[in-house]
Parts: sequence; structure tokens; C-alpha cells
Amino acid sequence: MNLSYSCKESASIARACFPSRFQAMCSPMKQIATALDFSDASDAVLNAAMALAKTQQATLHILHVMEPEPSYTAYGMTPEEFPAIQIFQQESQRRAEARLNQAMATAQLQLADVRAELMIGAPLHAIVDYLKLKSIDVVVIGTHGHGAVAALLIGSVAEGLVRKAVCPTLVIPCHSS
Repeated sequence: MNLSYSCKESASIARACFPSRFQAMCSPMKQIATALDFSDASDAVLNAAMALAKTQQATLHILHVMEPEPSYTAYGMTPEEFPAIQIFQQESQRRAEARLNQAMATAQLQLADVRAELMIGAPLHAIVDYLKLKSIDVVVIGTHGHGAVAALLIGSVAEGLVRKAVCPTLVIPCHSS
């Protein structure tokens, strides 16, 4: 039994078995998104997304998702009882906006059309919703390479996007040295 196929045969098989995904892979990428967590890996992810957007002459959407402020009502408390948390949340948002603006300014040096979006929510769900809403053609995201145990315990946005995104997901491995 021969399981070796030429490129032409492989393309025909992919087209027959996965017509919508094959179409997505072969159509021009005009809307590219990247999700940044502002870790050490973010520069490599942004550079990869900018390079892809430049070669495709595409719009680059730079995304960052902040976790929402914790809910106090389940414990019978009000936000006023914990002003430090509100101050922390406001400072976190201010810093995220500054980093997002910095990433956008960097991208605008190379690209004609760059958009930035700061969202509040669960990162995976917020990113997937944005990809659908904006009809994104491909998303570029980094992975820290923490391993299977960490992904199992704390989850992995990159792994979740590979499974749930409505478009191809390009994962940039970023291992700290």
C-alpha cells in the first residue's frame, strides 16, 4: 500500500476532504491578528505577525486581553470595601494601553493599516469572538513552552486557539533562554 502522495495529489485530497479549510488556506490573507500578553515572547510574536502582514499587504490587528476585575457579590462584598483592587485594575489597564500603543506604533513603522484592541474578559473567548467578528484570515500567537502539565493545570491560550479559532493559527514558539 503506497501512502506517498505528490503535492498535486495532496492538494486534491485536502480540497476533497476539507473544502472550507482548503479554501481558507489558499485565499489571500487580508486580515491578520496577533494576540500579545506583553511577556518576553511578545516581541517575537509581533515581529512574525508584522512580517506576515507586510508580505500579504494585510491589515494587522494587535490584540490584548485583560482579565476582568474579580466579582465581589458572590461573597457579599462591594468593590468599595477593597479600593486597592480597583487601583490595581486601573493601573493594569493604563499599562496595557501604553504597551498596546507602543506595539501599534512599532507596527505602523512598517505597515499601512494597523489596528489595536484592548479587551476585557477571558483571553481565549475574547480572542475567538474577535476573530469571528472581524473575519480574520489568520491569527499569530506565541507559546511559552511551559509543557503539558502547565497547560493542563492553567490552560494555554495558544492551544485553545489551535482548537477553537475559526481561522488558521500560526504559533510562534518562544522559549526563554
